[in-house]
Amino acid sequence: MDKLIIAIDGYSATGKSTHAKALAKKLNFTYVDTGAMYRAVTLFGLNQNPKNIIDLRLLNNSLNQIKIHFEEGDEEQQTFLNNENVTKVIRDPRVNKNVSMVAAQKPIRSFLNDQQHLLALDKNLVMDGRDIGTVVFPNSFCKFFLIANPEVRAKRRYLEQLEVGFEESLEEVLQNINSRDNQDESRVTSPLQKANDAIEIDVSNLNINRVFNMLYNQVLKKLESIKK
Repeated sequence: MDKLIIAIDGYSATGKSTHAKALAKKLNFTYVDTGAMYRAVTLFGLNQNPKNIIDLRLLNNSLNQIKIHFEEGDEEQQTFLNNENVTKVIRDPRVNKNVSMVAAQKPIRSFLNDQQHLLALDKNLVMDGRDIGTVVFPNSFCKFFLIANPEVRAKRRYLEQLEVGFEESLEEVLQNINSRDNQDESRVTSPLQKANDAIEIDVSNLNINRVFNMLYNQVLKKLESIKK
């Protein structure tokens, strides 16, 4: 691994993407939202069937038809699926309910892992996801694992969805959070788990600035250590 990788793993709605973006900007690294990549593949699968039911066999056999890329926008990074901007639609509740099932598919994880490795050939990256520090880049120079209680995460996701126009009850969001946790932790391929050398941070009762400062200070320590 020629370039530096910062891996931020953890449970859904713990602020992984928010902090990964902020760290990348502060350090002048490139940010890669792996969650958006899995969501884009999920959206592709949903769109293959007029009834919005994913045929996993068909999806696994169609991966060569999927092109995902990112572009910097005025306010946030934009996600493109086959040259269509899907930044908003991949946050749809129907994607939320299916993404863990899709992410459990070994061919899909292999396909996206290859894409993620290509991105790291010539760039310093901040990458967030579920298995960055354990599977995708186990030699990342700095690893974090974010946790929070389900109720806090459900409220965060509920408010995020309201901001982009998706109306789902807080109870439905909490149910989906718990279901995703179970699927992510129990899947056979690349389950959600903390890397042995990752720094765990419980963000349940911490504000955004406090969490960012904790992450940033740890990265600075790591950078100083590799310079010696």
